[in-house]
Amino acid sequence: MSFNEYLKQAREGKYAIGHFNFATGDVLKAIVAGAKEAGAPCVMVGTSEGEADFIGLKEAVALVRAVADDMQFPIFLNADHFKSFEKCKSAIDAGFDSVIADGSKLSMAENMAFAKQVVDYARLRQGSGGQGPISVEGELGYLKGASEIQTKIEISEADYSKPEEVADFVAQTGVDRMAVVFGNIHGIVTDQEEKLDIEHFSKIVAAAPAPYYVLHGASGLKDEDIAASIKAGIVNVHFNTELRVAYHNKLKQEFADSATAGETTPYKYLGPAAEEVKKLVMAKTRLFMAK
Repeated sequence: MSFNEYLKQAREGKYAIGHFNFATGDVLKAIVAGAKEAGAPCVMVGTSEGEADFIGLKEAVALVRAVADDMQFPIFLNADHFKSFEKCKSAIDAGFDSVIADGSKLSMAENMAFAKQVVDYARLRQGSGGQGPISVEGELGYLKGASEIQTKIEISEADYSKPEEVADFVAQTGVDRMAVVFGNIHGIVTDQEEKLDIEHFSKIVAAAPAPYYVLHGASGLKDEDIAASIKAGIVNVHFNTELRVAYHNKLKQEFADSATAGETTPYKYLGPAAEEVKKLVMAKTRLFMAK
């Protein structure tokens, strides 16, 4: 099955497929193990432009295919927030199953032209895993923040994706998936409460019911907000910052612990950190699957 077919099943079943970022093999294996054990039908893993530069595009593809074969579980590799046609083309040529053509900081016309260019190119290719056509995601609206811990991010309805513009964007570009803004931000904030505007999102879905809707910036949101967004039509949830924090904090603990502070064998201190990632992926997957 293609990723879009999994998303179709998710929409019909009122659940969502998780998307989790990785930059190392141990985190990738932890993500996949967590999603599989939690009962997901598949999992989406992503590399940002920075993560892709670190691990390598072809290396990321090879790792994902090896882990999918070893664990006998469907994994779809996504180029997460790639901001130019050249970057998207490189990911597609390397064998990625999906790309996010992120032109959200461009003008509406430039964003649509960029997304359409990526869609046209992707339609000529398919993921190296032979799992069907490459899925392309567009993004509209200003999603503030970064995948890190922040104190406060000012957001207003002016930042939200406009229903009529989303409908026009989808019609003009032919994207499979849409990332929209309705109160969500990237990263975690410590001095304010994140809150999704489900009513506004429902207006977007009503105006443009065809694409598969994606929630970015799920880290830091309350479980009930995520569950409500899935009930309203979200079928793909991006989750990154909390994974990074869990991995980092466990590593820090391992090096601070007197029993392991002098440990130099990488898998002995990386293993516990990866296990924390797995536990978190399992918890989030169960939330997305309403289990």
